[in-house]
Amino acid sequence: MAAEGAGLFAGFRVLGRFSSHVPHALRYHGRHREFYVAAAVGRSVHTYNVSNALPQDITCLAADRMLIFASCDNILHAFARNKEVVHTYKGHKARIHLLQPFGDHVISVDVDNVLIVWGILSEEEYLQVEFDKATFAVSAVLHPSTYLNKILLGSEQGSLQLWNIRSNKLLYSFPGWHLAVTALEQAPAVDVVAVGLVSGHIIIHNIKFDETLMKFQQDWGPITAISFRTADGHAVMAAGSPIGHIALWDLEEKKLMCQMQDAHSTAIAGMSFVPGEPLLITNGADNAIRVWIFDGPGGTGRVLRSRMGHSAPPTKIRYHGQNGEQILSAGQDGTLQSFSTVHDKFNKSLGRGSINKKKSKKKGLKLDTMALPPITDFASEVAHQSDWDGIIACHQGYITCTTWNYQKTSMGVHKLKPEEFSKHKPIDIYATAVDITSCGNFAVIGLSTGQVDVYNMQSGIHRGHYGKERAHQGAIRGLAVDGLNQLVITAGSEGLIKFWKFKTKDLVYSTELSSSPSGILLHRDSGILGIAFDDFSISILDIETRKIVRTFFGHHGRINDMTFSPDGRWLITSSMDCTIKTWDLPSGCLIDCFLVDSAAVSLAMSPTGDFLASTHVDDLGIYLWSNRSLYSLVSLRPLPADYEPSVVPLPGTCPVQDVDVAGDEETCDEMIEYVSPEQLGEQLVTLSLLPESRWKNLLSLDVIKKKNKPREPPKVPKSAPFFIPTVPGLIPRYLAPEEENDTQSKVVNLGVLAQKSDFYIHLEEALSTNEYTAPLNLLKSLGPSNIEIELRGLAPEGGGSMEVMLSFLKMIGVMLNKKYNFELAQAYLALFLKLHLKILSSEPNLLEEASRLSTQLQETWIHLQSLFNQSLCVLTYMKSALL
Repeated sequence: MAAEGAGLFAGFRVLGRFSSHVPHALRYHGRHREFYVAAAVGRSVHTYNVSNALPQDITCLAADRMLIFASCDNILHAFARNKEVVHTYKGHKARIHLLQPFGDHVISVDVDNVLIVWGILSEEEYLQVEFDKATFAVSAVLHPSTYLNKILLGSEQGSLQLWNIRSNKLLYSFPGWHLAVTALEQAPAVDVVAVGLVSGHIIIHNIKFDETLMKFQQDWGPITAISFRTADGHAVMAAGSPIGHIALWDLEEKKLMCQMQDAHSTAIAGMSFVPGEPLLITNGADNAIRVWIFDGPGGTGRVLRSRMGHSAPPTKIRYHGQNGEQILSAGQDGTLQSFSTVHDKFNKSLGRGSINKKKSKKKGLKLDTMALPPITDFASEVAHQSDWDGIIACHQGYITCTTWNYQKTSMGVHKLKPEEFSKHKPIDIYATAVDITSCGNFAVIGLSTGQVDVYNMQSGIHRGHYGKERAHQGAIRGLAVDGLNQLVITAGSEGLIKFWKFKTKDLVYSTELSSSPSGILLHRDSGILGIAFDDFSISILDIETRKIVRTFFGHHGRINDMTFSPDGRWLITSSMDCTIKTWDLPSGCLIDCFLVDSAAVSLAMSPTGDFLASTHVDDLGIYLWSNRSLYSLVSLRPLPADYEPSVVPLPGTCPVQDVDVAGDEETCDEMIEYVSPEQLGEQLVTLSLLPESRWKNLLSLDVIKKKNKPREPPKVPKSAPFFIPTVPGLIPRYLAPEEENDTQSKVVNLGVLAQKSDFYIHLEEALSTNEYTAPLNLLKSLGPSNIEIELRGLAPEGGGSMEVMLSFLKMIGVMLNKKYNFELAQAYLALFLKLHLKILSSEPNLLEEASRLSTQLQETWIHLQSLFNQSLCVLTYMKSALL
């Protein structure tokens, strides 16, 4: 059975992605009088905080004063207003790797060495030139300033060519320097360009006279980017390198002015000075874009502002706090960062773990031997985080656990490890699992030797360990502390789960598992423990009864992570088989499953239940999936055994707002609509679904009518006739109006003129058939005033009869027997007695039926009262008893 897509979770957006290997583009908006930086991130273009999505990853980026050009494989797109694709250019057969806006045209070059000039508005090819790869493989393109209709091309062979695009002629060939050209940049001076070579040389060349003016050399490899500073009269050239260093050259004195080492941890992809300002914008493949300001002595720059994420894939994520707005993420780059689900400006970087901070700062990023390995597991708590450290983390293959301070956004003051290893570093002994108590006072650390220790988070003092020597014979695979600091639960690789008293460190209970556990997760609010096994199965253990209550099978790879929904009803798991599955714990069934392109390494469900966050293999982003059950109708039926999940693409950086209506309709069609029966059981007293206004005020209708009655009746003005009648005669006189004769009575005997209503007819028919459904449904559809009129009409003076009144009492008896519409039976009977009490007392048949109803009512109410009293007693005991 194939599936159309994920039913429960829908891709929303990705966090922590800010840059890639594609150089950024700088554009000036004339009307706003402001510069904008466009950076490529996956399939999207970021213009500061505005995102634009394309079908595939962006390979090249450029911008002019109105449009942003981005290429995806062999297709070129143009964005307008930073939001929408307005032009698409198709014609290349290979991947585009160079772009150059050129007035009303844009030039693109693909890897097959084909150059195409496009008309921006017409989206048509203006010119196509194909170069021979063996003699001239285009590696850089530039439009020299003031050179009308001309472009300068650099090649991998080292030569340069100047072309006239309008006439399609080669104007001049520069022999070059027999080294591949990697970058071309226009200098502030006319006719002068900077040429970056693969050897690290930078040539300042006059293309008008074909003369070399200056020559510089860097020892860091090929030149990746060049930019010139034009602010404050400083003649400075910046050059980027593949190892992340930036060199600043003084063009007046022709020497190196300063170096900005480790500006990025990877190659400098793009670099550009903001015209007229001392600002340099850089981006690299380390997922960072930075703005440097040059306002200090020595000519070096400092970071003014930046957007950065993990430079290596994240390994573990967890929500921090209960508002669901911050996600803590530990990456393979050794850093611990906090990403906001609200806005990127609230992101924080807690830095990289280090044995000695002072020595690390002196040695720098590349030569830092004091850096700690990547974090493998961490736990955080917001209680007391403003007083002391609230995050505990263990590192890969390292015995020392570190504390971190979220408020100070830095590494904490304590490094926790057993006292016996304080003087020497052990071999093959390392921390494997950590947890922090809900009060934020204690950290529990498990080691690969099976030892479990407790530390105070405020002082860092060792507060004891579990077991005589160690808690388990094998390595600790997971540990958890309950919400009241009563129990510590540990899982060992030998296949045992143990329960310990938190305070006394005594062993309370131990149970053997069917297989070796790979990890555990505790939902503190419900006391449910999830256990993942090495045989790819999952078990749910209730820590109150200490029994396995659910077992799930279905994964075909190692289970990477688990997370519970906030209410504890769902368990969401990810595996190396690239599936993300949602298990419903009350029913014990799989209710959702979908595939992703790369396996999810870590999962975290928002405390508010609105988002599921995931990180994936070889991916730098944190992906958010919205919980569709909060805003649409989603089927939570168990999935069939032959269910085949479909591949769901990872979301992009812009939030997904469009809803797939067709998919929703299909889901709704598949769902079985549950229609609640009128009565769940024959022994249950059932109320109707009518609002209180239809029956509650039946006895007070006369009071309501009296209150609503106007004090004076409205007076109708006497209308004058159009032609006033006159008395015939010589003298014209008006005819006097005739006085109305009020001697006739206005009271009408309804018993003579009344017609039988539908309700009356149904009651008459029910005398013979004993079926009272039709008159009851008709009465339920009427309003309070109409109900009173119908009941008044049952009496003989209202046009009714004694037989119909008896039929009405029998209808009430049937309602009490079947125990449905209980409150309606009470209201209708009360109104009937109020209207016809005198007639009822004078008729033996009616009196006998009424006494039977009285006995029936008393029995029903005694039964209800006993149930109420029993429930109230239990509730009072639960509220007052000491549990």
